[in-house]
This record gives sequence, C-alpha cells and structure tokens, in this order.
Amino acid sequence: MAATKLSEKEVSAELRKLTGWKVINGNLHRVFEFKDFSAAFGFMARAALAAEKMDHHPDWSNSWNKVTVDLCTHSAGGLTKNDFELAAKMQQISGL
Repeated sequence: MAATKLSEKEVSAELRKLTGWKVINGNLHRVFEFKDFSAAFGFMARAALAAEKMDHHPDWSNSWNKVTVDLCTHSAGGLTKNDFELAAKMQQISGL
C-alpha cells in the first residue's frame, strides 16, 4: 500500500513527538552530532539496518562527527508516517 502524504496539521502534530527535527524545504531534517567519526559511522550503520527493514531510505551525508539527515517520501510527494517513524527510530538509535 502506498504511503499517503500528511497534511500540514498532521506534520505539525508528528513533529511535536520528535526532538531536534525540523521541516526544511519539505524534508524532515536533522543534524546528529557525535563525539567522533566512529560514533557517527556506527549510528549510520545501525540506522541503515532500520531503514532497510522499513524499505524507507534516508537522504543523508556524513562529515567527520556529523550526520545530516533528510527524510521525505518521494513517491507520495511529501512527508508521510514512514518519515516520522524512521526519524523516531533514528533518534532512538542515536541516543541523543
């Protein structure tokens, strides 16, 4: 079943459940900062497994101790429950 794009009201409600995430340019966005590269890369490895299990993959990048994440369901043309579910999992995995 295809994911359904959330309304602005639904996005606002879901955003309140998360810490450190913002909506920027239509994407759910967060920069995670870790103590070093190894911790950042370890987070990415664990988050990648969660994303693969969901079949929902982030747009992300790593620069030393920082991981920049943007989530959006391209097939739905915006943010869906999947984006917020993956964001919550990533937040939990990060421990931040």
